[in-house]
Amino acid sequence: MDLGLEGSVAFITGASKGIGRECARVLAEEGCNVVITARGRELLEQTAQELSDATGQKIMPIAGDMSKPEDVESAVEETINSFGKIDILITCAGSSPGGLLEDLTEDQWFSSLNLKFMGYVRACRAVLPRMREQGSGSVVLVVGNDGLKPTPWETTAGVANAADINFASAMADQYGKLGVRINTVNPGPVNTDRWEGLEEAFARDKGVSRERAHELAVGSIPFGRICEPEEVADLVAFLASPKAGFVHGAHIPIDGGQRKALMDI
Repeated sequence: MDLGLEGSVAFITGASKGIGRECARVLAEEGCNVVITARGRELLEQTAQELSDATGQKIMPIAGDMSKPEDVESAVEETINSFGKIDILITCAGSSPGGLLEDLTEDQWFSSLNLKFMGYVRACRAVLPRMREQGSGSVVLVVGNDGLKPTPWETTAGVANAADINFASAMADQYGKLGVRINTVNPGPVNTDRWEGLEEAFARDKGVSRERAHELAVGSIPFGRICEPEEVADLVAFLASPKAGFVHGAHIPIDGGQRKALMDI
């Protein structure tokens, strides 16, 4: 399906790997001019080159830390200077440690909220006024189903994700009348490096093997498998496109109907 995105400019945070990388690939294949950001310059530039080679579309890398307001503003400004606009904002930067309340430190709480929540706020604060001036734009926040389905072992992620969802709803109400669509996508377990790390931490904290942790994750999903990053990217690209022109203020799970309670033992 042609999503009608040819020539659009997409700005993607957290895009050197995982879901963000796949979003960049899919949008490039749809003919977008894609800018990717992440903290690690070397991996980011490697990703940009690999995606450019694979898609035939130039991918522009801009190194930046979404926990630093000046990095966010600089990356957005560089994108505007290069392309004159930003049509699509996709936020993927941010991760949160797993653990129970009594095991989590103050620093872990602040770190999670600073990147996974405030990083999203900073990106929107930098981009949304540009979209308002254009009278158009689409924002997709890649959040997580912990914001919709709380679980005790993932409270830092759940709280940050719930804040992102609340924020997106408020921004959708404010900016929808100005021609800007805002939605969230909320994955469950996704086959990325980050999920492997979470499984290892879950196994450690629960006193089970890594294999058992994986069995519990898979067993919590009726399909009997975890999601692939390209499946999330396909949904994100659709929401970013004119084909989803009447989808606004939505919070869409992509978790295979996961029942979180089955991960508890």
